[in-house]
Amino acid sequence: MDFLLIFAICIGWDMKRIGIISDTHGFWDEKYARYFGECDEIWHAGDIGSVEIAERLNALRPLRAVCGNIDGGDLRMMYPEVLRWKCEEAEVLMKHIGGYPGRYDASIARQIYARPPQLFISGHSHILKVKYDKTLNLLHINPGAAGLSGWQQERTIVRLTVDGSAFKDLEVITLTR
Repeated sequence: MDFLLIFAICIGWDMKRIGIISDTHGFWDEKYARYFGECDEIWHAGDIGSVEIAERLNALRPLRAVCGNIDGGDLRMMYPEVLRWKCEEAEVLMKHIGGYPGRYDASIARQIYARPPQLFISGHSHILKVKYDKTLNLLHINPGAAGLSGWQQERTIVRLTVDGSAFKDLEVITLTR
């Protein structure tokens, strides 16, 4: 076993590498497996589009997801509209239609302001956005759209590392149209 790995286990390092995706709209790209294969978890911010996509992502790595406005009853039975959990020491909140700092959607704004998470993830707009909310001390990520449906010029996904309550090594990955 590698010395650094043994050292990390002994002192309790427990970082997680996360893949973030949204708006697949039922489209599978083999690049998801390539870029998320080394991640510990995949988080999907809605508009999954089909149970098959959810199952393929979950087979690749454990999947946390929320349903989006195009997701049918089967996906709505599998995934909630809003998901809040702790990853490492960071509180994460995810909703498909969520807005962004300064313009949070009315459907989630009260929850954000009442108890701000450290990380808020949304999708829906198909616009990649990573923005820090100084007022609430939270990081907002919209990974853009990974599927083919929509007007976006580029398909994007995001990877980052959660280390305790810190977010590190954030990467925006552009997929071909």
